[in-house]
Amino acid sequence: MTSRIVIGADHGGFRLKEELKPFLEGLGYSVEDVGTNSEEGCDYPDYAFKVAEAVGKGDGALAQFPNVFGILVCRSAAGMMIAANKVKGVRAVAALDDTAAKHSREHNAANVLGLSGDWTSLDDAKVIARTWLETPFSMEDRHVRRLQKILDFEKRVFK
Repeated sequence: MTSRIVIGADHGGFRLKEELKPFLEGLGYSVEDVGTNSEEGCDYPDYAFKVAEAVGKGDGALAQFPNVFGILVCRSAAGMMIAANKVKGVRAVAALDDTAAKHSREHNAANVLGLSGDWTSLDDAKVIARTWLETPFSMEDRHVRRLQKILDFEKRVFK
């Protein structure tokens, strides 16, 4: 089964999102763009929630390779990550380099990647996204144990 990427951006990430989509499709992913569709000012939570809800409905929370990944782009990646992490089942991280991207997948089973439209070139975004998408969750006991605590908390809070 082909993994799907749900991608979204606000006006500050629009250009990088548009440039990144063909690259992701070229890697063999099915890419669903939930907007925005221009550089006209908009509110980042609207797009962060769309992507996060699609990912949160995906397969097992600790899957090495989920069947739905999310990618969000805004000016800093910070706002999008704050909003996305409000959705049950989402572990959203901002990565400004491939080392952070790899670590977020191996240790945290991150399922939403945040990219900065202001500070990340297209070439760097390609390296970060590819590394992030191709890195499996390690399934090491210590990481599983820590993530299980998060999942247990979510079950109590999101009834």
